[in-house]
Amino acid sequence: MMWIWIAFIAFVLLMLALDLGVFHRKAHVVSVKEALAWSAVWLAMGLSFAVFVYFAYDGQWFGFGTKVDAVDGLTNDGATATEKYLTGYVVEKSLSVDNIFVIAMIFGFFAVPPLYQHRVLFWGILGALVLRGAMIGIGARLIAEFHWILYLFAVFLILTAIKMLFLKTDHTDPNKNIVVRLTRRLLPVTAMFHGEHFVVRAGAPASFEGEVPGAPKVMDEVVDKARPGTLLLTPLALALVMVETSDVIFAVDSIPAIFAITADPFLVFTSNVFAILGLRSLYFALAGMVNKFRYLKVSLALVLLVVGVKMLLAEWLKLALGKHFNLYLLTVILLILAAGVATSILAERRRTSRLTSR
Repeated sequence: MMWIWIAFIAFVLLMLALDLGVFHRKAHVVSVKEALAWSAVWLAMGLSFAVFVYFAYDGQWFGFGTKVDAVDGLTNDGATATEKYLTGYVVEKSLSVDNIFVIAMIFGFFAVPPLYQHRVLFWGILGALVLRGAMIGIGARLIAEFHWILYLFAVFLILTAIKMLFLKTDHTDPNKNIVVRLTRRLLPVTAMFHGEHFVVRAGAPASFEGEVPGAPKVMDEVVDKARPGTLLLTPLALALVMVETSDVIFAVDSIPAIFAITADPFLVFTSNVFAILGLRSLYFALAGMVNKFRYLKVSLALVLLVVGVKMLLAEWLKLALGKHFNLYLLTVILLILAAGVATSILAERRRTSRLTSR
């Protein structure tokens, strides 16, 4: 069974290599049209993988579908495995949308040129895949050993949902982020962009006449003291640090959410991977419109709330709705997300009509 994991990871790395090495070899501004096309490609790929999941678990290929799922006590056949994969994919995809709000804020704060944003997201998502793989491996082992951890995850998700619904969650100044402050303290950072480079040597000419807001003076003093040839981080590297940090924060929410649906490591990992792979193109498609989806955060909070409650009531739901109760969960999640998008669009149209009527 190990080789199927190796084959899947090799496939993901191949797709990433083609993405950066072939299709985005030259830095360019990603248009909305291009982003939508790539979003469709990643979406089709993620959904198509459900076909493999169905036949692999139904035919018990490579040992799939032979172990009991700790979440609901069922042995996954083709239908239940596909339901769990798709539900996990939709949940992770929807939660990644919230990450887009943060990425847009980070790029805006550091004034990252659109020309280099794709490069930052590429390496940020590569790091996210490694991080989430490790978290999923640890989570799966903990659940296998201590089933009661599922209930802790459920309570955490419900509390997170309540926080999103009722507490103000405005993003703070990235300059105050402890990771950024520690990075600046340990390593010299330039005040200027140097093309698409994350690291340059002191004395290298800047290729973009822009400075990082908030602390350019401090960074200039650091660079002035640097000896020629000293390795320096660029503002692009700081943006990457913030993107990676934000993913760590979001993974704390999303990993428990997927374990509310299934504890099968393969379903958890693959649904996470396909959801994250489409994040870059989704960002470029939606970055300019994030402020228009004002009720999307509410719908995401409700999704976390539903998933948390489902985790607490899994045994009862299995008895009441049958072994395919995850299909009902998937339907509810899709309806909540559709309602959030539709309500946001209607509210934006009303706001626009009021402005034009004045």
